[in-house]
Amino acid sequence: MTIRRLTYGDIQLGLLLPWDVSGDNGALLVRKGYVPTSDSQLDALVARGFIDDLDFGEHGHAALERPSAVRLLNGALAGLTPLLRRIADGDGAVQADLQAVAALVGQAVDVNPEVAVACILHNQQSAPYGVRHCVDTAVVASILGRAVKRPAAEIASMVLAALTMNVGMLDVQDDRAALTDAERAIVKAHPAHGVALLRRAGVQDDVWLSCVLGHHENQDGSGYPDGLAGDAIACPVKLIGLADRYCARVSTRPWRKTMLPNAALRDILLEANHALDAQLGAVLIRELGIYPVGTYVRLLNGEIGVVARKGVNSMTPHVTTFIGPRGARLDVFLQRDTRGDLSGIRDVLAAGQVDATFRMDQVWGREALP
Repeated sequence: MTIRRLTYGDIQLGLLLPWDVSGDNGALLVRKGYVPTSDSQLDALVARGFIDDLDFGEHGHAALERPSAVRLLNGALAGLTPLLRRIADGDGAVQADLQAVAALVGQAVDVNPEVAVACILHNQQSAPYGVRHCVDTAVVASILGRAVKRPAAEIASMVLAALTMNVGMLDVQDDRAALTDAERAIVKAHPAHGVALLRRAGVQDDVWLSCVLGHHENQDGSGYPDGLAGDAIACPVKLIGLADRYCARVSTRPWRKTMLPNAALRDILLEANHALDAQLGAVLIRELGIYPVGTYVRLLNGEIGVVARKGVNSMTPHVTTFIGPRGARLDVFLQRDTRGDLSGIRDVLAAGQVDATFRMDQVWGREALP
């Protein structure tokens, strides 16, 4: 018998529960086959429920199990690494393989966009920065593209562009203290060089190529390589640039201080109408929330936890706490709605300020299994 707490990743509205759910005292809460029909029922089950992970029943939990968004993104990371090298080396037979990697990113967002966003903060050791940043950017670009109702084919092109946007500077993205003058010149030229490499690899998709070329253009014309401004920058290009900036700010890199997610979003708001489109910046904040999923927070009651999912508004997400008000690790993780008087967010914490670790699936369930 393997008893564990029920998580939001285990249950969905309208689907049969494949196990009995009990309270922490062992008393039965609901029987196998129960169908939750409202968010309040989900919240109550997660707040109080425990399950036997081995109690799969006649057909097994696996029949109802959704894929893991973490595994899908790790598959994308593993697949992208050699493909970028092949493009940089002039190998033309990569487009179908790139589309397969992009499909993994899309599937991860389909499975659970909040887990996919959490991976940006909690899956940072899974690949070197240069590859990981492209996959992170692809996740956010996909979410933004869906939010502003861009066509599916265009979103697919955007994801491919995010995955390949830095192929023109592949060899200067490793962890280092500073760039030489020659390396800075490579960085400045990388959008145009990336497009040339992709064309050599057989890519003819105009949206894909324009996003790679323009992801460093700025709203006020101060970007590069062409100094485009305002409406001259297509919406998909703006979305890639927005996703790129956010993900770069919150990523761990030895030579640059990592920004807290809420501070990164505040920076983006300050850049509105200068580097970034203000309306699209507002979409980013609406979709991620002021406290993006995966952010470490301290609550007014002293508990420390992680933002587990979005709330009814961008200021009040749902938090899973794992450190009590006196600093002790909690044996049972607690679910907190930050609309409550004592469960509001007091401050945001960096990973180094949190003296505890957890597995992603402990917070987000099977959709976050490594």
